[in-house]
Amino acid sequence: MNTRVVPPPAAPDASATGASTAATALHLTITTPLAIVLDAADVASLRAEDASGDFGIRPGHADFLTVIEAGVLRWRAAEGPWRYCALRGGVFSVEGGRSVRVACREATVGDDLGALQARIAHERAEAREALLRARSQDTRLHARAIRQLMRELRAGGDTLGLSTEAEA
Repeated sequence: MNTRVVPPPAAPDASATGASTAATALHLTITTPLAIVLDAADVASLRAEDASGDFGIRPGHADFLTVIEAGVLRWRAAEGPWRYCALRGGVFSVEGGRSVRVACREATVGDDLGALQARIAHERAEAREALLRARSQDTRLHARAIRQLMRELRAGGDTLGLSTEAEA
């Protein structure tokens, strides 16, 4: 009896079948409540950090879900430099080994990490100044209302018409 062993078929070469490298790339989407900040379909790898530490994602990764409090996510295409996104308060998920989604409160994208850090510091300083101005304005309005009430009370009682006894 003559037995013949047949080897399993070889995996098809992506270039031979006409498949693009996008089929093996990650699709990264970063959103905030107000905008789609990034939608990139050619991501070869990415790195981020959650409470447990640094992690990396490549095409074919198992489904994954984590929370990113604040940090910098970085990614790149197969041929290209690293790109960066500063995130605050986000949910990071991987589905089907290809789809990577980040839904976060704030996101700022940049090509240069140093410039991104400077931009974030500037935005934080502006937000802090705006908060201080708003608090100051609230305090002035509150003080003005108290002074007006004090004037009305000194003038002799209920000149504002707040008392229900005036009707009796």
